[in-house]
Amino acid sequence: MYNKVILVGNLTRDIELRYSQGGMAIANTGLATSRKFTVNGEKKEEVCFVDITFFARSAEVANQYLRKGSKILVEGRLNFDQWVDQNGQKRSKHSVVVETMQMLDSKGSAQGGGDEYAAPQMAQPTQGYQQQSYQQPSYQQQQPQSYQKPSVQQQMPSNSSIPVIDIDEDEIPF
Repeated sequence: MYNKVILVGNLTRDIELRYSQGGMAIANTGLATSRKFTVNGEKKEEVCFVDITFFARSAEVANQYLRKGSKILVEGRLNFDQWVDQNGQKRSKHSVVVETMQMLDSKGSAQGGGDEYAAPQMAQPTQGYQQQSYQQPSYQQQQPQSYQKPSVQQQMPSNSSIPVIDIDEDEIPF
């Protein structure tokens, strides 16, 4: 079976970090995603709130650099939690266990803080390259020694007839 979830959104609360008896870091927070659409010419927005959980080193990284309002992309798996509440009622919910994350806020654009929150960029995006993300278990993705990064000029056509496309972030459907 295949269980994969990819979400982009903003954190709804600060990270709650704790450690298991075995010493593994566990971080919980919430993520708000939205979908904008039009019905009969009327613009609407649908918001979905999802609880997410980080484990091990990614939990510590999330706790260190993410705050309420931080924009992130997470990949993980859907998890079904069941428990009995204080009143003896059976409760359940779906949540996402994060396997990889990518911080999408730019440097210094903290949502509620000053200079104490300046998330490091995992890699500076360059035209023609994708931004690297944090992925367990290693913090940086490494290339084989024989790999040479192609220059941007080699990838770009020599004529400058490529049009510039101005896309508003709100128009992107994901």
